[in-house]
Amino acid sequence: MHNKISTAILSLLLVALVSPACVMRATHPDTSQQGWKELFADDFSNAVYEPGSWAVETGRVLAAVHDRLFWTKEQYGDFILDCECKFDPGANSGILFRTADLDDWIQTGIEVQVLDSYEMAESSKHECGAIYDVLEPKKKAVRPAGEWNRFTITCKGKNINVVLNDVEVIDMNLDKWTEAHKNPDGSKNKFRTAYKDMPLRGHIGFQGLHGAAKVWYRNITIKEL
Repeated sequence: MHNKISTAILSLLLVALVSPACVMRATHPDTSQQGWKELFADDFSNAVYEPGSWAVETGRVLAAVHDRLFWTKEQYGDFILDCECKFDPGANSGILFRTADLDDWIQTGIEVQVLDSYEMAESSKHECGAIYDVLEPKKKAVRPAGEWNRFTITCKGKNINVVLNDVEVIDMNLDKWTEAHKNPDGSKNKFRTAYKDMPLRGHIGFQGLHGAAKVWYRNITIKEL
């Protein structure tokens, strides 16, 4: 009897350990704790952007007006970035980080896709929460258009982790991407640099209107590691 009970308990523990809910559930940080700061100054003097391309709404909400990016002047290496994002139906945006060259940002940085993909049936390297064109999210976690989504992006060395709405959607090691234009699963990507060789330090940015649908960002905070 004792062996049967022990076996049953062990089986339950194994199920719990491999359960997607147990593996993927995560929590967002308490950004009121020491070490956290607003990414942008109150007057946005530490930002790089084209005047008129973004509007600041009540509560320091950044609203994209045109297809332009909103960058930090400062560069960051290892950090935790926490922010919220809302978008209209059909929106397409992104959160960029470790971007070395603002004039060649697509090829010199990493992007977490922000997309109205709530009704997208199949997993994709372009859906919300994906590392754009490189790695699809482990689970769909985006909320419908019009609702706020919370992102926590952690960069530490070659490890990138993304939590979206309390669900871990990305846990990657850049060293697995050993070839340019190729992902570990054999699929192609658009990057001329193997991801293992991507810069480990750079600017953080937010993509504006990539189309007509609006997008908003708020509560943008960072903790350097």
